Amino acid sequence: MNYLKYLFYGIIQGFTEFLPISSSAHLKVLSEFFGLPDPGSSLSAVVQIASVIAILVYFRKDIRTINGISLVNNYIYKNKIFISIIIGSISIICLGGFVKFLIPHFYESYLRSNLLIGILSIFTSFLMYLSQLKKNKDISLENHTFINSFLIGLAQSFAIFPGVSRSGITITIALLLGWKRVDAAKFSFLLGIPAISIAAFVEIFSSIKGNLLISYGPLWVALISSFLTSYISIRFLIKYISLKGLKIFIFYKLFFGLLILFWEIFS
Repeated sequence: MNYLKYLFYGIIQGFTEFLPISSSAHLKVLSEFFGLPDPGSSLSAVVQIASVIAILVYFRKDIRTINGISLVNNYIYKNKIFISIIIGSISIICLGGFVKFLIPHFYESYLRSNLLIGILSIFTSFLMYLSQLKKNKDISLENHTFINSFLIGLAQSFAIFPGVSRSGITITIALLLGWKRVDAAKFSFLLGIPAISIAAFVEIFSSIKGNLLISYGPLWVALISSFLTSYISIRFLIKYISLKGLKIFIFYKLFFGLLILFWEIFS
């Protein structure tokens, strides 16, 4: 039963980490719906490391070479992306560290409430809708500015609230700033590497320091299933967003948020 539970956690984490619908919210709400214990922010963060590996595997060719660009331009391009990722990661590292180490109980008590998840899901669905109205989308990974990187990273920091999808909010803000759809999605994935990795390793260190018992067998099941579903999710979103944008996810998040509020009010 423990293995099946962790398989469930891994599949939900993998499919929802990169789709703009909030993995932490779905892990919590769906676990409650199926009568499973809330995996909590710690286990969620650890399982996310498999999603990072999926990003690295998916973009392995881009990491080695960028579409045959000359060595000098390729170096400048990669160097710019590297700096952009650092700039974009500052906000979430600072805010996440503040919450984790100074008010950890506040996070578990209030920021993971179903009511807040429902409200934030509805609010972010409207932001996603507004991003679809932006017509001029000519900013790409090649010509973006570091101000863009900072603003998208600032938006990413709000993903510490379940209900705010990390990929969803970063892609949305990128589109509002005028990014091309595919480039917005790619930058969102790359920006997630340091944020997700640091959160995972902090939770692993905290678990070891706190002498918490970890079921390594079931954890490996969660990691493997999360990796496979994360990879599938990345491939799907890259192809889908280039053709359709965020339309289907707007309706889904609105429905998901309203359903949670209805559940909270009438249950």
